[in-house]
Amino acid sequence: MKLLTSLLCALTAMTSLALPLPAAAQGAQGPEYHFSPVNQANIATAASYWNPIVAYVSEKSGVKLSLKLGRTSADTTAYVLAQEVDFAFTNHLFSPEREQLGWKVFGRRNTPALHGVIVVPADSPITQLAQLEGKEVGFPGPEAFIAYKTTYAQLLQQKIHVRAVFGGNMDGAFAQLFSGKVAAVGANSQLAEGYTKREGKAFRTLWTSDAYHDLALMVAPKVPERDAQAVARAFVGMAADPRGREILASANALIGLPRDAVFIASDGREYAAYRRFYQSAPVALR
Repeated sequence: MKLLTSLLCALTAMTSLALPLPAAAQGAQGPEYHFSPVNQANIATAASYWNPIVAYVSEKSGVKLSLKLGRTSADTTAYVLAQEVDFAFTNHLFSPEREQLGWKVFGRRNTPALHGVIVVPADSPITQLAQLEGKEVGFPGPEAFIAYKTTYAQLLQQKIHVRAVFGGNMDGAFAQLFSGKVAAVGANSQLAEGYTKREGKAFRTLWTSDAYHDLALMVAPKVPERDAQAVARAFVGMAADPRGREILASANALIGLPRDAVFIASDGREYAAYRRFYQSAPVALR
């Protein structure tokens, strides 16, 4: 009995110890914020890309982030509009109406300019846009700015009537193309190049849009400035940290990006081309 009493006392003493937590761990006990990137690939690939990045940013910033990944690219915008997320990686928020929501750009990837492209398989008999008249054309979803809005606007401008088929994300649209379900696809040039590297599928490009910057890292106005700045520093700081660079290099390989693609700071001015699009876009695409 004496031995049992001694053991219980020792256990009580051990459990009462309050060891100091590292600064990052202390910060992680605060609010938890949801980070929602536009899902451009299939959900498994997107999760594999973002999970290690989000874990790193949470650790370095001391601000707890959790990944909220939608099944489709439109899900991210739905989360934003419903005020369910706090940080996003998106280009869906540059229309005049959505800019009034108050989200701010704080970073972007330093990847080459993106283009909307209308593509067919390399061995397709289709060589001109006019040949798409009356055919089914695939797109990732109605919210996809580069892949849908710029490309569909071009078809409308040229009065080429097509039946839009949404694949949910870019990989889904490409799968429809190579299965023969659709004759062509409106795509994001970066994602088309990545798909070729990953899947070995070759495209013929029928049309290419003006240049646009890659998606933006954005923060909601409800996030306290201190936490917003800490998260921004962590994203941008990955480029200068050997472990951060290695995490990015491994993640980039999953989606066909260059190993040295990193996040850089931005104040949003680089996204003027998006805003110009909405000034003259067809009403159905605004």
